[in-house]
Amino acid sequence: MKHFDHNAHHHPFLLARVPEGARTALDVGCGHGAFARELAAMGLAVTAVDREVEAAVPGFRRADVLTDDLGGPYDFVSCIAVLHHLPLEEGLTRLRSLVAPGGVLAVLGLAREEGALDRALSLVSVPLNLAHRLVRDDPPQTAPVRGWSLSLREIREVADRVVPGARFRRHLYWRYSMVWAAPGAGGRN
Repeated sequence: MKHFDHNAHHHPFLLARVPEGARTALDVGCGHGAFARELAAMGLAVTAVDREVEAAVPGFRRADVLTDDLGGPYDFVSCIAVLHHLPLEEGLTRLRSLVAPGGVLAVLGLAREEGALDRALSLVSVPLNLAHRLVRDDPPQTAPVRGWSLSLREIREVADRVVPGARFRRHLYWRYSMVWAAPGAGGRN
């Protein structure tokens, strides 16, 4: 059967969150660099980091988001299917510190189902996932897989303290997004 990349399906949503006038981007947990290449195609100077996977993308560095110097701040910071690999509050605090004033942090994450809406989206995702796998053949991802234990409600509770005003949205294919705009309009790189 063909492969369908659930994360890549949401790239257009994330790309639409790049702030107008942005010049720099950091892609945390870039995997093989597909999203980093899409950001670069928009004209952004991209730094792509991953702790586990070697990416063939300009600006790639093997790095740990929690411990390594990643430069910045950046006008746009993306974090796709990585946050559940990190201690949540420490991870969000670190990501927030990498966003320039007026910049945007865009997270695509995974959260444990909790409640009827979560179960309904999961139920709808199953046949759609099978249909996509019949017609799509995305490159398989070899990034490490780790279960996610926190619900979206629990993630929101931490985010309310660390990145107040972040906007959350549930998506198909067992994903959620969190988009936070840093205060301030000046200070662009």
